[in-house]
Amino acid sequence: MRSKSLAAAILIACAAAAPAGAQTILKLAHTDQQQSSRHAGSLLFAKKVKELTQGRYQVRVYCCGQLGNDPKLVEQVALGGIDFAVTSTGSYAPHLPTLNLTMAPFVFDSYEQGWKFYDESKWLQDQFAKAPAKGFRFLAAWESGFRQMTTKQPLATPEDARGRKMRGWANEMVLWSLEAMGFGVQIIPVPEVYVALQQGAVSGQENPIDVSYTQKFHEVAPYVTLTNHIYSPTPIAVSERTWQKLPEADRKLIAQAAAEVTPYMRKLIRENEDRLLADMQAHGATVNRSPDIAAFRKAVEPVYAKAREKYGADAETVFAEMAAVRAGGQ
Repeated sequence: MRSKSLAAAILIACAAAAPAGAQTILKLAHTDQQQSSRHAGSLLFAKKVKELTQGRYQVRVYCCGQLGNDPKLVEQVALGGIDFAVTSTGSYAPHLPTLNLTMAPFVFDSYEQGWKFYDESKWLQDQFAKAPAKGFRFLAAWESGFRQMTTKQPLATPEDARGRKMRGWANEMVLWSLEAMGFGVQIIPVPEVYVALQQGAVSGQENPIDVSYTQKFHEVAPYVTLTNHIYSPTPIAVSERTWQKLPEADRKLIAQAAAEVTPYMRKLIRENEDRLLADMQAHGATVNRSPDIAAFRKAVEPVYAKAREKYGADAETVFAEMAAVRAGGQ
């Protein structure tokens, strides 16, 4: 458990102070640590907003789940309690259920394919266009990376998953995928995962490498398996209540700031992965770069049928777009 003094220190470190004379303070929150790429991208966004608006807006960044876990952050944005959230696309699905489909397993083989889908998908843009009616709107699709496994025992095939408890989160596509692989799933908020692993409540968790590294999950679950099972960017969303209060000119500047962070995040995540994995290994982790991906792909095949049964035409449309992107290579 963190002490009150440590929590206070994190609050001071993560929340950027507003400059004298700033007209409007905007709150941005996420659940990653200060050392994470998500925090770096959030601070860059804050800097760009300040510069583009000539100091009329100051974005105050709160890291480390200080303002709530991911579902709570999205809920607060939808209600207007905070102004921006940065979290996985799937975290917005409780408000816009079709976004569960973006978390389908093994639909992309590379970052370039994922970027092409998020930049060009007509289906995704149609879904994002529904978000303002739910209380928020998407400004840009920032990067987090492919989700990987971090476990207390070696993991090479779905057979190794049987009988093990895996930490999951409240996204049905992720839960369906993990269950199809053979795991028993327990939903635990990110800030509680380290202790759950340490105490043996679960034997593993799955997250992008940047998240697992900065949360230090490899210290208590030292087997890192590169399954690339779900592509998981982190769109930044703004509260619709906040948005409607902004002058049109300022909306354009804030949207510009968000868009300018996207290439920075994509480059940072991709280029950092090998360095982070090497550091994990230097501190005792074992990295498996060649698990039996074909076996994992086969195990999750029922997930697509479940998605088609529940989401009908939306599932057919998005899976066709994803297949076309993947067939295009890169």
